Amino acid sequence: MNAIMERWVRTCRRELLDRRLTWNQHHLLHVLREFEIFHNEHRPHQGIANARPLAPLPKPITDPDRLAHLNIHRRGRLGGILHEYEHPA
Repeated sequence: MNAIMERWVRTCRRELLDRRLTWNQHHLLHVLREFEIFHNEHRPHQGIANARPLAPLPKPITDPDRLAHLNIHRRGRLGGILHEYEHPA
């Protein structure tokens, strides 16, 4: 378990805390909650076939017409430090 937490802390520092100025403890807790949600619900993880931990794998797009006209939405989190990309429903 120690190795897993070390990996999470290193990822959190590299992707978030090294790029952001934190004002106080309340702000830090808000930023860490947002990163935790992003990390578990949106960010792909290489260890589980590039899937998100709390979401099923999306169905592959095999239709050439859909591949030529992909419509992808981007949503910024935490002032644009984190970005989420998704196909509209």
